Amino acid sequence: MRIISGTYKGRKIVAPAKLPVRPTTDMAKEALFNILNNQYYFDDISVLDLFSGTGNISYEFASRGTEDITAVDDNYGCIKFINSTAENFDMPIKTIKSDVFKFLENNNQQYSIIFADPPYDFEVELFSKIPQLIFENNLLQDEGLLIIEHSKHTDLSHLEHYSHFKKYGGNMFSFFVK
Repeated sequence: MRIISGTYKGRKIVAPAKLPVRPTTDMAKEALFNILNNQYYFDDISVLDLFSGTGNISYEFASRGTEDITAVDDNYGCIKFINSTAENFDMPIKTIKSDVFKFLENNNQQYSIIFADPPYDFEVELFSKIPQLIFENNLLQDEGLLIIEHSKHTDLSHLEHYSHFKKYGGNMFSFFVK
């Protein structure tokens, strides 16, 4: 994986093979950030990266100037890798090792953008629990955006607060608004 733009543009990041992850493809990530670039000033936002895995999305936000980034994953190896990479690049990424659903139930901070990349094999009920907890607990700022990455075989259009989707190869991003 590589960082697409910003201070660390072009830097390659190689995650250990043993991590249980499926990083967002560079093509999908670039398309997503082209959309976000037209809506946000990256240095003025706060970001929550759920199921952060390798930290791929967090690094991209940090490279573009975001100072308030929280990455949540329940895998110790993923958190350790994100901490190490963030330290090497001097990126302001705060990590939390936690079950994402427990974190969403107990957190009270609001974010401009919440990005969730859960396992593609989640049941729709688990996917639906993400926006449910985020909106019930008011974790999104006004004008905020929730983005859930999933496979083309998962349809989230029936969920409350759903806005639209974008498809890039086998990756889909579903957008939810407050």
